[in-house]
Amino acid sequence: MLKEEICKLREKLNDSILNGQDYERTYQISIELDQLIAEYYKTEMNLSKTKRTRKEIKRKIENK
Repeated sequence: MLKEEICKLREKLNDSILNGQDYERTYQISIELDQLIAEYYKTEMNLSKTKRTRKEIKRKIENK
């Protein structure tokens, strides 16, 4: 879901730049894109941490 939103907003930003839209509008789109990317990485890091924690728990249980 976030990946799709990021792609759409990236395309919107590219169009804004190519079409010479007002700088403030282009800048606002850029900020929105940055926020989505940050949210995406935060989500991915949390998922990775959860998976790593589950593997560690499983490994501890198996070693008992």
